[in-house]
Amino acid sequence: MPVAAVLAGGIVGAVVATTFMGSSNEPPEVKIAAQAPQIAEKTPEQDQVQLEEKQTNVAVAAYAQPQAPTVEELTKTVSVGKGDTLMKVLTRAGADRSESHQAIAALTEVFDPRDLKIGQDVTLQFSTDDADLTKDSVVPSLMSVSLNEAVDRQLAAIRTPGAGFTAQETVLELDKSLVRAGGVIQNSLFLTAAQAGIPTKTIIDLIRIFSYDVDFQREIQPGDSFEVYFERFSDDTGRILKDGAIHWATMTLSGKEISVYRFKTADDGFTDYYDAKGRSVKKTLMRTPIDGARLTSGFGKRKHPTLGYTKMHRGVDFGARSGTPIMAAGNGVVEVAGRNGGYGNYVRIRHNGSYKTAYAHMKKFAKGVRKGSRVKQGQIIGYVGTTGRSTGPHLHYEVHRGGKQINPLSVKLPAGRKLGGKMLTAFREHSKKLNTEVANTALETQLASSD
Repeated sequence: MPVAAVLAGGIVGAVVATTFMGSSNEPPEVKIAAQAPQIAEKTPEQDQVQLEEKQTNVAVAAYAQPQAPTVEELTKTVSVGKGDTLMKVLTRAGADRSESHQAIAALTEVFDPRDLKIGQDVTLQFSTDDADLTKDSVVPSLMSVSLNEAVDRQLAAIRTPGAGFTAQETVLELDKSLVRAGGVIQNSLFLTAAQAGIPTKTIIDLIRIFSYDVDFQREIQPGDSFEVYFERFSDDTGRILKDGAIHWATMTLSGKEISVYRFKTADDGFTDYYDAKGRSVKKTLMRTPIDGARLTSGFGKRKHPTLGYTKMHRGVDFGARSGTPIMAAGNGVVEVAGRNGGYGNYVRIRHNGSYKTAYAHMKKFAKGVRKGSRVKQGQIIGYVGTTGRSTGPHLHYEVHRGGKQINPLSVKLPAGRKLGGKMLTAFREHSKKLNTEVANTALETQLASSD
């Protein structure tokens, strides 16, 4: 029994067991000291059991300890969907509604939440520093919200301990260069320019600049050519991030060359495009208030496609995909914006004492377009549809002069500003400088695309 006690009780049991063993000539304390090292030794089996117990305890402790979220779990990027508001985006990502409201309030100092675009990415940063990690459900705190308003402008609302959210704006410094690109038109200006790598925004700007003088449905022929001299912006690695304004452009139509120059007039501070003689390319009205459309029906008598008999067609029809933007042909005030019988969704704009324009069969109206609202030339007022008496998506476009409908494609429109005196002299010097720059810049027929 004493020996069993030693094995079961360890060193303390050994001391007790020694006291009750047979007599010895050595003092008890000496025998204890001599025997203690022998009693403390363990068998290999005991060592293995103790090691396994320690490993089990460590594993249990590790399992019981709450695991902190990784950095990836603390950062979320959400893409804006149709009908989303910034509040919806943040709360869908798991942010507390109250914290989301505070972040949005701060962000409005540098960004209008109504400008949020479908497909835009919003990045949220969370923190669990103040959260109770022993609870089953951990609610992290929103620390920042950031988004790119443009490729060179990042906006954020950042939380500062004890001070709430503050707005932050970061603008990248980009390198500006001017490139010259062009080509020979094979089918349409848009397709030829796109195949040459010219960005869509620049092509649309080019069409708008020339739309006052050029009928893109009838005047452009295969073999005509164009050139455009415009801005490109890149970062310090040379990566192209965005494209800017057109400084000069030219079109050669059936051998006739038309050139335009971007010029800012000092007396009023306005920037516009002028021809080689210093005349503004702008007219009272645009001939084509829609981009990338085809003329499907002209002005005059025709057999009506739905009524089946000959009827006067008092406008022109442009066939385009449903949802294509429709622009105001000129500055003016909206007289009508609503349903109008066979016209379907209809807008009529009064431009001055003589001219009005009308737009029919719209799918829907642009935001803010209503009776009495003011619109600017080129402003989107609605979208192509097939409402009313219509066989397919198209824009029916009318021009009214003195209360009478006239042919939009043949009407001679009043010209814009014509420069004179010192302003004309300044323009001539400017256009001469631009001509030299263009001549010294290589013509690109295939551009690298911007990101």
